[in-house]
Amino acid sequence: MTIRLDRERFVATMKEQATIGATDGGGLHRLALSDDDKEIRDWFATQMEAEGLDIRIDEFGNMFGRRAGTDPDAKPVLVGSHLDSQPYGGIYDGALGVIGALELIRTLNDEDVETVHPVEIVNWTNEEGSRFQPAMQGSGVWAGAHSLEGEYAKTDANGKVFEAELDRIGYRGDVPAEPQEAYEAYLELHVEQGPYLEENEKEVGVVTGIVGFTWGAVTFYGEADHSGPTPMHYRKDALVAAADVITQIRRIPSTLGERTVGTTGYVDVKPNSINIIPDEVTFTWGFRDPSDEIIEEAYQRVLQEAEWAAEREGIDWEWEERMRAPAVEFADQCVDAVQAAADALGLDSMRIFSGAGHDATHMHSVCDTGMVFAPSENGKSHNESEYTSWDDCYAAASTLANAAVTLAGGDVE
Repeated sequence: MTIRLDRERFVATMKEQATIGATDGGGLHRLALSDDDKEIRDWFATQMEAEGLDIRIDEFGNMFGRRAGTDPDAKPVLVGSHLDSQPYGGIYDGALGVIGALELIRTLNDEDVETVHPVEIVNWTNEEGSRFQPAMQGSGVWAGAHSLEGEYAKTDANGKVFEAELDRIGYRGDVPAEPQEAYEAYLELHVEQGPYLEENEKEVGVVTGIVGFTWGAVTFYGEADHSGPTPMHYRKDALVAAADVITQIRRIPSTLGERTVGTTGYVDVKPNSINIIPDEVTFTWGFRDPSDEIIEEAYQRVLQEAEWAAEREGIDWEWEERMRAPAVEFADQCVDAVQAAADALGLDSMRIFSGAGHDATHMHSVCDTGMVFAPSENGKSHNESEYTSWDDCYAAASTLANAAVTLAGGDVE
């Protein structure tokens, strides 16, 4: 038997959350620890209170709400995602997973479904990593991948300190930011953020794992000079070296693997004047692939390209790897539960590897983990044009709910 979510309520709730931090372009600008983040957190807490959940907030701002199971010794099943957004991002990324988890709880309450295991829902702090880096910060601290004090000290582009901003919005809780007990499983619903489900005309994705990735930055140090009278052979142009490496970041993936991708998403040029030869340029790299060996090769290749570019231009350079995450393969019990739920609902599904990192990356080290994907139109995400139809959102949320009930030992009539 399957449980059926209230489609009208689910869609209305998705639309309601999208009004907090809404942009003129129909997206979201709800950055971690901003005033809009506080507002959506307050809203989410109110929704959990209405369902009678036992709410706790840990010292990193991660929000949990628990519905008791019939066996006090059974390990909880955790379900959720994040409510922060990219700058001018879409309304589905992250939020779909949290609202899907909330609607699961509402449906269990509506239908008086008892589960052997407690069911817990979560909103992770700063999954996006757009204001404070790294990404998946809250789940990373909770799972032990990052130190609490180290992440408290992180600053945004305006020098605002994470710990102070968490205090400012009133969401530093008193519960330690770590598991207080063993967990049975973790499930996360997300939009695919890629084109594969749509290209294959599938309604839902059964996620089998997540790519590994490396993020980092290179800085070149040249010499500023007048762009007019300085002969070309006198120049030590940091931007020329950076441009050479950025071009290679685009080209390296095609020499490595079918699923390898590489991106430079940030460049800082100093002094950034039309009439001055740039003397300092910082830019980022990002490589992703299902193979950890390929990720390591991409990392080594970009450092080699940077060294060669510095030698050609006669300048100094340095680098910093800011984040490394190994590829993740999800547990059979979670993948099987998601597949069984999709099949029971009569949905056309496919197994798929995630090309983006998610909080499930860190949760994999805590307990058995799985994910559900909804199709993304044209594979678009991290911008206001991100779109997933309500039918596809509902299908994926229903898959999540039924998989969670299976893992929690639910008694559905």
